[in-house]
Amino acid sequence: MRLRLLRHGQAENSAPSDAGRALTEVGRDEVRRSAERLIDQPPQLILVSPYLRAQQSADVIAEVLGCTVERHTMSWLTPDSDPRLVMREVDLFHCPDILLIAHQPLLGDLAGLLIDGNRQAALALPTAALVDLEGEFLLAGGMSLSGLYRP
Repeated sequence: MRLRLLRHGQAENSAPSDAGRALTEVGRDEVRRSAERLIDQPPQLILVSPYLRAQQSADVIAEVLGCTVERHTMSWLTPDSDPRLVMREVDLFHCPDILLIAHQPLLGDLAGLLIDGNRQAALALPTAALVDLEGEFLLAGGMSLSGLYRP
């Protein structure tokens, strides 16, 4: 299985709610650079946070890839979601190549859990960072880091 994690691009500092923060132009450019890394091997499925900045990041990914990859908005992809819940939910898709577009600290905690078996090994991910994980199963400590791109 291949699981790729993309943190949304840089977002505005303020909005009426955290969920409503939009990408800045810098954020769009960051995501565009990360998306270019996916052109040769696009994911089969994209799962996206409901937050605006993640949705806009997914729009940029779709634009760069120039294809219609199946995309779903998932309520459980928020900054403070439990990584173990995310693992269980992602596993239900039975898809060998998935891209998650979400937030810190969730993505860093999830990567640490999948690579090292615990959340204390969380990865520090700047905006638009792209993490590439591979493993036979989606289990704590069961995946290896095959790539990390920071635009």
